[in-house]
Amino acid sequence: MTLETDASAPIVIVQAPRPLSARERFERIYLILRDRICLLDYPPGSRLSEEELAQEFEISRTPVRRVLARLESEGLVQSVHGVGTIVTDVDIEELQQVYHLRLELALLVGKLSPIPRTAADLDRIRALIARCDSDMLNPDQRAFLQLNMDFFTELSGMTGNQPLREISERLYFQVARVVLKMMPQLGLVEEFTAFRREMEEVLAAAEIGDWESIGHIRRAHISMSFRRMMRHAGAAGDLEGT
Repeated sequence: MTLETDASAPIVIVQAPRPLSARERFERIYLILRDRICLLDYPPGSRLSEEELAQEFEISRTPVRRVLARLESEGLVQSVHGVGTIVTDVDIEELQQVYHLRLELALLVGKLSPIPRTAADLDRIRALIARCDSDMLNPDQRAFLQLNMDFFTELSGMTGNQPLREISERLYFQVARVVLKMMPQLGLVEEFTAFRREMEEVLAAAEIGDWESIGHIRRAHISMSFRRMMRHAGAAGDLEGT
């Protein structure tokens, strides 16, 4: 039997993916390590080895050292002489200060260079709400925080003020892991319910371009989240011992 090829059939050329630049590799590794810290894959007190990370990502120790330096500047790790790089924890006083600042910054989202949302932007928020509904059928702590982090990314995209975005991001990731640590006390279903309500309110405001309302909605939900945490924390030992 003879196999004949169709000369008229289009030839599909698959291009190899473009190699990542040094900057893109740096950002990728940074985001991976930051998420591991926030999702408690690296719990507070963990030691991060430059050598092991360099082997994992198949790079030299120099870019790993740069990533760890950035994480240290953001308060997520600390370099201890004679020990190495250690994942930090958040104490109750620091938590209060961070939340108080986040409350003030939340209002600025709708005031400083707000960026109108496209149909695709709004669809991503709707997809997050649908994902929330699915996750609530079988609540999981890690899924909740990942969803929360993804929604924060959408919120960050609503302002074109780069300094505001950078400061807000730094503060958010400093305290995000505390939510995961305290979830047994907070109640997973309660947190999912409150979070879904926030996403719905933000979506409704974004659909009509009411950016100032988004700032107030965000501030109100940050305040309620903080009050729930303080209600259950009681003392600094509750955070550290969770």
